[in-house]
Amino acid sequence: MQLIDWIILLGTLTFIVAYGVYKTRHNKGARDYIRGGDETRWWTIGLSTMATQASAITFLSTPGQAFHDGMGFVQFYFGLPLAMVVVCIFFIPIYKRLNVYTAYEYLESRFDRKTRTLTAILFLIQRGLAAGLTIFAPAIILSAVLGWHLSGLTILIGSLVIIYTVAGGTRAVSVTHKQQMAVILTGMFAAFFIILSYLPENINFNNALEIAGASGKMDILDFSFDFENRYTFWSGIIGGGFLALSYFGTDQSQVQRYLSGRSVKESRMGMIMNGMLKVPLQFFILLVGVMVFVFYQFNNAPLNFNPAATETVLNSDYGHQYEDLMLEHDALQHKKQNLHLQFAENNDFTPANNSSYRENLASLNASERETRQKARDLIDASDEDAESNDKDYVFIHFILNNLPRGLIGLLLAVILSAAMSSTASELNALSSTTSIDLYKRSRKTDLSDEHYVKASKWFTLLWGIIAIAFASFANLFDNLIQLVNIIGSIFYGNVLGIFLLAFFIRTVNSNSVFIAAIITQIVIIIIFTFDVMPYLWLNLAGCLLVIALALILELFIKTPEHKIKKYS
Repeated sequence: MQLIDWIILLGTLTFIVAYGVYKTRHNKGARDYIRGGDETRWWTIGLSTMATQASAITFLSTPGQAFHDGMGFVQFYFGLPLAMVVVCIFFIPIYKRLNVYTAYEYLESRFDRKTRTLTAILFLIQRGLAAGLTIFAPAIILSAVLGWHLSGLTILIGSLVIIYTVAGGTRAVSVTHKQQMAVILTGMFAAFFIILSYLPENINFNNALEIAGASGKMDILDFSFDFENRYTFWSGIIGGGFLALSYFGTDQSQVQRYLSGRSVKESRMGMIMNGMLKVPLQFFILLVGVMVFVFYQFNNAPLNFNPAATETVLNSDYGHQYEDLMLEHDALQHKKQNLHLQFAENNDFTPANNSSYRENLASLNASERETRQKARDLIDASDEDAESNDKDYVFIHFILNNLPRGLIGLLLAVILSAAMSSTASELNALSSTTSIDLYKRSRKTDLSDEHYVKASKWFTLLWGIIAIAFASFANLFDNLIQLVNIIGSIFYGNVLGIFLLAFFIRTVNSNSVFIAAIITQIVIIIIFTFDVMPYLWLNLAGCLLVIALALILELFIKTPEHKIKKYS
């Protein structure tokens, strides 16, 4: 990195933190601190919900996912627009009418305190883990690529977020999200157009898509019912839809974004904005990853994109074998480059020529996959703690080794801004839930507004420390963006089912729901542990299971009829 990169990186991060503290310096009371004073406009809500989702994991893992597996991952988001419609019709009016601080307050009015507490605790567990991951993801990758100290990076990222989240609460999170999204979108569009400019002169965008498609990277839709395939149209619409409905309807990190809206209309418009833009945004991020793939069809790519893992194996007893694989990999790349150039220069896309090109490319791709797998095996053999899976390192490797001065700093600012935006939302939600659903509800006497604001600030600090601690001890998974969604899928379906019972099934009472929720959570964890189904389907399974169990238990458990308020 050059001086200009450091100036852009540090300047961007400093501005975001200072702006968040400055804009919220006049916060007064719990309503300002936790609900942003109910003054947020719809475009801020829309950008804030998108920024909450768009963690550093999104911008590190998603391009790498596309590089290796293509555009099919976009199907994961197909159910999100439908979920936004349901949230706008049912969830937002109820929450706004109740005038609640958290989503879980409603469950006490509908059921009882223990059901509210259980649901809040389930949220705290999964979101507390996710908060650690949103810090850990950029820290471990940047430390491996740049040589920065891992613990120092986790503390730096966590501390920056804690400063303005403690200072300004929900309003600070919302106002900084706008700046962070501006940085993120500017950086990603700049990267996209620069990649296109780096392609050979006779390779235009259409040629690039043709080359990517020949390697199966443009296979977007899969209508099969194959359970072995994680990402299909049906898993996205059904499993992804239930995950999105759970996330936006019951997860406090998102509910808090639209609870701060000026009105039901403003909140609805913000969520519709999110529903309309999220799928195109994810499509674009995946497309950036595909263009990185095309770039490396004409430029040498490393055998493994994780430089720390490469250094480990080269310095081990397996170093010579790995060097032989590197030579083999270079030869394969040279053959692929010649094949692509010849195909593009002929500019002949007739079915016959296209078929021959694809057959030759498929053979070379198969050999390359085999070579990369042998490399991963050698890395694993050299050090069992080394990270041989390099999906999350693809995009950052491209940034640091190919982008011009200044843009490197901007893209690193994108990654760290994304980490800060999602982590801030999570800490804000964790603090609010702990303060309102556990601390305040356990108090026998109500205290002043100022007391709960101070308590929320202390809980923000506490959860920030917990997230940093978890990030310091976490291990890299198969793919970080998958890990975040897996954690959510284990808990979200159960929580969504509880809310659907509360909204729509009046005959079920608190004891049945409470017992059903505990049984469901245990069963879902067992199903996941033994890999019975792809993780996206856990959302549907958990939701249906808790509803079915509650209905069955209601036949046997006699509970006093709970008074249901008119607004429920």
